[in-house]
Amino acid sequence: MSTVIDTASALSLNAHYARCIDNDELEAWTQLFTEQCLYRVTNAGNHAQGMEASMIYADSRAMLNDRVLSLRTANVYERQRYRHLVGLPAMLDATQKGQRSETPFVVVRIMRNGDTMIFATGRYLDEIVVDDKNALRFASRVVVCDSHNTDTLLAIPL
Repeated sequence: MSTVIDTASALSLNAHYARCIDNDELEAWTQLFTEQCLYRVTNAGNHAQGMEASMIYADSRAMLNDRVLSLRTANVYERQRYRHLVGLPAMLDATQKGQRSETPFVVVRIMRNGDTMIFATGRYLDEIVVDDKNALRFASRVVVCDSHNTDTLLAIPL
C-alpha cells in the first residue's frame, strides 16, 4: 500500500528540484530521484498521442548522473542558467508505489550576456514515492512542454 503524499510535501519537493537546477546543483538534483526512475522531456503533442519519443530520456539515477557528468566535462554549449516558476501540484490518484501529481511550470532562460527569455512552459507529470529513509523522491517525472518547438540548447534538465 502506498503512502498518501500531501500537497505541501509535493510542493516542497518541487521547490527543492527547481532550486537544485536554478543554482547549478545538478549533482543534488539527481538525488531527488529513486535509483530506478524515469525522467523524460517531451512535448504535449507527442504525449497526447502516447509517443515515447523524448528530447531527454533517462531510466535510472545512474543515467541522470551520467548526463550531469557530461554537462560538466564533455558537452559544449553556450553557458546559461534557468529560473523556474513552479505552480501548485495537483495531487492525483495513488499508485502501487506512491502518488501521481501534475504541476505546472515556467522556465526562464538567462544567457551569459544577460538576455532573458521564457524558455519553456508545461507541466510535470510525476509519481512521487517515500523511500526507505522516509524521504520523498521522484519515481517518475515526465516533463511535458506546451510547445512542439524546442530550442536546440536544451542542455540543462527542465
